[in-house]
Amino acid sequence: MSIRHLIIILGDQLTLDNPALDGFDATRDRILMVETVGEATHVWSHQARIALFLAAMRHFAELLIEKSMQPIYLKLGQHDFASLQDAWRAKLNELKPEKVIICEPGEYRVLQMIEQCALAAETPLAVRDDSHFMISRADFRRWAGTDKNKSLRMEFFYRYMRKQHDVLMKNGEPEGGSWNYDDENRQSFGRHGPQNLPANPVWQHDDITRAVFTDTAQYFPKHPGSLANFCWPVNHQQALKLLDDFIQYRLAEFGPHQDAMWQGDLISSPFLWHSLLASSLNLKLLNPREVISASIAAYHSRGLPLASVEGFVRQILGWREFIRGVYWLDMPEMAEANHYQHQRALPSWYWTGETKMNCLAQTIRQTMQYGYAHHIQRLMVTGLFGLLAEINPREVEAWYLAVYVDAVEWVELPNVAGMALYANGGRFTSKPYVASGAYIKRMSNYCSGCRYKPEVKTGEDACPYTTLYWHFLIKHYETFARNPRTALMAKNVARFSQAQIGDIESSAASLLGRLESI
Repeated sequence: MSIRHLIIILGDQLTLDNPALDGFDATRDRILMVETVGEATHVWSHQARIALFLAAMRHFAELLIEKSMQPIYLKLGQHDFASLQDAWRAKLNELKPEKVIICEPGEYRVLQMIEQCALAAETPLAVRDDSHFMISRADFRRWAGTDKNKSLRMEFFYRYMRKQHDVLMKNGEPEGGSWNYDDENRQSFGRHGPQNLPANPVWQHDDITRAVFTDTAQYFPKHPGSLANFCWPVNHQQALKLLDDFIQYRLAEFGPHQDAMWQGDLISSPFLWHSLLASSLNLKLLNPREVISASIAAYHSRGLPLASVEGFVRQILGWREFIRGVYWLDMPEMAEANHYQHQRALPSWYWTGETKMNCLAQTIRQTMQYGYAHHIQRLMVTGLFGLLAEINPREVEAWYLAVYVDAVEWVELPNVAGMALYANGGRFTSKPYVASGAYIKRMSNYCSGCRYKPEVKTGEDACPYTTLYWHFLIKHYETFARNPRTALMAKNVARFSQAQIGDIESSAASLLGRLESI
């Protein structure tokens, strides 16, 4: 019997609400899911990232079987296909479906692959809108307008989405009278550090997940990271439990300290009050609507602080949706963007944490341990150093895509290229996110355990962040002076004597010439 539709499900589309499944007929249609080594080696993926995708895929395949939607599932070791493209091409030739159906992929590369396969097989392809998101690509494009030179701002988009979806709105106005409460959500922990932290999430791994750990060790033994602390949901039920844990024990305290960082005996994990929900959302184990709904319900029923609830909702309804829209608006150019023409190689210690800079050592070792770091560790530690050290954006972007369990390119690339590295020249940010070691000292206790001093600009004891920050401002003085958001930084440079500028440039040149050893 001929096959009507071959439905392809990707590793980040693991929901029965997947629009590719709309109209599925088990008597005429087939579902195809594929595990390949190529998707783990496209970038040198962290073992926890590999294991999460594989475990979630296999659990979803079991769900499909329960629903009498038996998939064709190609596991590692059970086929010889090196890449998704190879597997798709072979199955199209073998099954000869009347049509291929897929939900919009989360990566431009993958969309190009399926389009090429369908074209080569002369099989019609239907790419269905991803209804998981709360705004379609077409609607985002209409919101953004047609001017490619227009600067996009998340704040305006966020207000638009609040109104469109009636989220935290009251009589047409924002709940509490303000659109955001950022000023209340930038506190450090103070000298005593975080207090009364919630317990870490703990899962009992089933046979499927344990088998994935075995396969990961077998097929990817030299990949970075560890599975020893794997704590990520692999199905919808676990994701709902993690959501409930966040709402019950973390959301109230999430806001004030969401930008703070800490190391030490006071905490047994780096999670603090962060939600840990990004991987579940990005694999579609959770729907953003249920996350937002649960947060707002807790705000009303338990009187949770509006600043915390609004700050979290903004991450989901605002930033997450905005970033996805910008990704598709600006690809493939975004992947090639290099505004400052930075060309230095990524230091090898980005994969080990073996550096004398304590903030980087702590953040990278944590990343290798869990496949996780929160947004400020990513933006203002690893990302900031990548910008100040003039590292090639393509290498930094590949690293981020490789090492975080929640990394899918639609969310990773805009955050790194646009936010952390300013590689796209301010397409949706008003200034580069640059700071000296003083920022890290203010927002963490990392500096107390470091051999470098954040207040020192030059010399052997100078914090590399501080030296490179001032070097960056000197090098780009004219553009900083013209931007109202950065003019004050430029004024500080203007106070330096030529001798001071010379010392900073000399110290920076020395640092940049020995990045592997600092």
